[in-house]
Amino acid sequence: MSLNRQAYKLPDSLSAPFAAARDDWKKNDKVRRLWQSDASLWTGADESKWLGWLGIVQEQLAHISALQEIAADIKKAGFQHALLLGMGGSSLCPEVLRMTFGKIEGYPELHVLDSTDPAQIKALEAKVDLSSTVCIVSSKSGSTLEPNIYKQYFFARIKEKVGEAEVGSRFIAITDPGSKMQEVAERDKFRKIFAGVPSIGGRYSALSNFGMVPAAIMGIDVSKFLTNTAEMVKACGAAYPADANPGVLLGMIMGVAAHLGRDKITIAASPGISDLGAWLEQLIAESTGKLGKGIIPVDREPLAKPDSYGSDRVFAYLRLETAPDKAQDSAIAALEAAGHPVVRITVDDIYNLGQEFFRWEIATAVAGAIIGINAFNQPDVEASKIETKKLTSEYEKSGKLPDESPFFEGDGIKLYADEKNTDALKGRPRLVEVLKAHLGRLHAGDYFALLGYITMNEANEKALQAIRLAVRDKKKVATVLGFGPRFLHSTGQAYKGGPNSGVFLQITCDDAVDLPVPDQKYTFGTVKAAQARGDFAVLAERGRRALRVHLGKNVAAGLVTLSKAVKQAIG
Repeated sequence: MSLNRQAYKLPDSLSAPFAAARDDWKKNDKVRRLWQSDASLWTGADESKWLGWLGIVQEQLAHISALQEIAADIKKAGFQHALLLGMGGSSLCPEVLRMTFGKIEGYPELHVLDSTDPAQIKALEAKVDLSSTVCIVSSKSGSTLEPNIYKQYFFARIKEKVGEAEVGSRFIAITDPGSKMQEVAERDKFRKIFAGVPSIGGRYSALSNFGMVPAAIMGIDVSKFLTNTAEMVKACGAAYPADANPGVLLGMIMGVAAHLGRDKITIAASPGISDLGAWLEQLIAESTGKLGKGIIPVDREPLAKPDSYGSDRVFAYLRLETAPDKAQDSAIAALEAAGHPVVRITVDDIYNLGQEFFRWEIATAVAGAIIGINAFNQPDVEASKIETKKLTSEYEKSGKLPDESPFFEGDGIKLYADEKNTDALKGRPRLVEVLKAHLGRLHAGDYFALLGYITMNEANEKALQAIRLAVRDKKKVATVLGFGPRFLHSTGQAYKGGPNSGVFLQITCDDAVDLPVPDQKYTFGTVKAAQARGDFAVLAERGRRALRVHLGKNVAAGLVTLSKAVKQAIG
């Protein structure tokens, strides 16, 4: 067993402020205060109520038999597939584990659903044999819209396969005690209910049951995983001062850099652990992006030459020791040589992944303290949920979403915006000209955000990646890419509550196929459309530079048109 190593190289502009922060944390005993749940480290609000994650690894190890028993039970039952139904904090860690560990012999293959896109739900359903699938309904509050409607849909579909007497035994719930989801699970006779810890927020819950129950079910040796993680918990503990504490050092770099305008953290991870970036996105963005401050995480943006970047970034390189990527090694070395700040973390083994969950949780809490925000709330995520609820309620009453009018229509594409953004962009006769005006609003220190409310699949990802990289290389700005609605429970907080430095291109479509939600008037397609509109409404309300591109039913053709137009607009 070993501790993942960490090293960093900072330019002169960061070195002195970083040393000052390190001295402040030592002098004022802030590591001990963090472990004592001292809310005055942040804003003095309710932060002390949200630090249950500090002790969760030892708690899980003390009760490891519960995880081992569910793993043995599911293995004995012979399920071929395990389908996790969740969003944000309840889905991103299981997705990292699924992508990293793959299918483990003798255990069910784990799949994760965190989208309301009807085609994506149908594609996932087609991958599994529902008569041999156990569903894990994962919702901390128990009231989050998406896990509830996923449960309704798959409960009905599995009941068709196995009958009413058997269907409940095909479901497991992970939820906080006393939640609505617990009531549903008890009523429907779920196989097992696992409790969340009320003092752990969703994005800090990876090492609690929300991450470890799916890990056990898919066949990961959770005892080994958590025992390895305990090494990092110890290294980040109160006994280790700020200058010898890996999580605190990383957090100080992040927080100090953000203060000095380097408020984008670019995550590069070896291919074998590449999905770790999606989990880090939520942790960092949702924790730090509020009150006009914050850090914008940049994930899945391939590394480029040093002159492709402005002076607003920190680079974090998570290198898997057993399977490094030589091109990444070279690119990181070049960035260091050019004077960009780089943090290097060596992950010795995939069973050390839990060490990174904990290191980055500590680091994010520390960065939040330095930035001066509450690292444990998410006020702007709630704003989007409220807007979505208004629209779905309207649909329940009238059978349709409110009418809306595009300010531009051409080339098979419609463009929508709020009044302020429309005024800035209207009056241009061609799509290329509107996009040129919109992307012309990108300046040094800004970032470009592509928000795709379309099916998350390889073809669509490739098309959107090509657009983001074209913009990065031409405009020299950071770029982010998210698929809705999953990013709403992740980076969406920073886009709305963080620094007003984003230029947003939201992409919607008409769904070629749709799916009904059992016991509701609305469909999954309606929910996705309401989420996109709610998301855009809050961006507009926050004064963001945002444009919505609506592609129609032929998404592939629409993306080709959009891609050509973007490249012409920036050419």
